[in-house]
Amino acid sequence: MIAQRVGVSALRGAAKPSNIFFAQNIPKLALAARLPTTQYRPVATTKVSNTEGHDILVKQRLNRPVSPHLGIYKLNQTWLGHSAWTRITGCTLSGTVYAYFATYLVAPLLGWHIESASLAASFAAMPVVVSGGVKFLLAFPFTYHFANGVRHLTWDLGKGFTKPVISKTEAATWVVSVLGSLFLAFGL
Repeated sequence: MIAQRVGVSALRGAAKPSNIFFAQNIPKLALAARLPTTQYRPVATTKVSNTEGHDILVKQRLNRPVSPHLGIYKLNQTWLGHSAWTRITGCTLSGTVYAYFATYLVAPLLGWHIESASLAASFAAMPVVVSGGVKFLLAFPFTYHFANGVRHLTWDLGKGFTKPVISKTEAATWVVSVLGSLFLAFGL
C-alpha cells in the first residue's frame, strides 16, 4: 500500500510541467502560449465497396518492396554454392535413373537392347576417351552428391561452421568429387 502511494506520487510529480526535466524538453514558446504539446491527428474513415477496397489494396501492394533476387548476392555464393549444386546433382542422378528405367521398360516394345550385356559390349566397342567421358559424366554427380552429403552430415552434428573450415571443405568437396569421378571413369 505504501509502495503504491509512493509510485503514484512519483508519477504525479513527473507529470507536472514545473518539473525541470519536463520544462527543458518542451519549447519555451509552447509553454508560454500554453499550447498542447501532444500531437493529435484525427483519423478519417470512409465506407468503400469491396471492389474499391480491393483496388486500394492492390495499389498499396505495388508500393511494397520486392524481396531480393539472387543477383544481390556474391557470384560464388549463388552459382558455386554447394547447397545448390547438391540439389542439381541430386536431380541429375534421379532424372538419369528415371530416364534409364523408363527406357528399359519401353525397350522391348521398340526392339532396343538395353540389357547389361548389351551395354557392356557397347562400352567395350567405344574408344577409351569416349567411354571414359561418358563414365565421368555419370560418376561426377554421384561423387559430388556423396561428398557434399557427408559435409552436410557433419554440419548436422554442429561442426564446421567457421568461415575457414567452410572454405576448406568447399575446396575438398570439389577435389574429392573430381578425383573420385576420374577414378570411377578411368580407374586411375
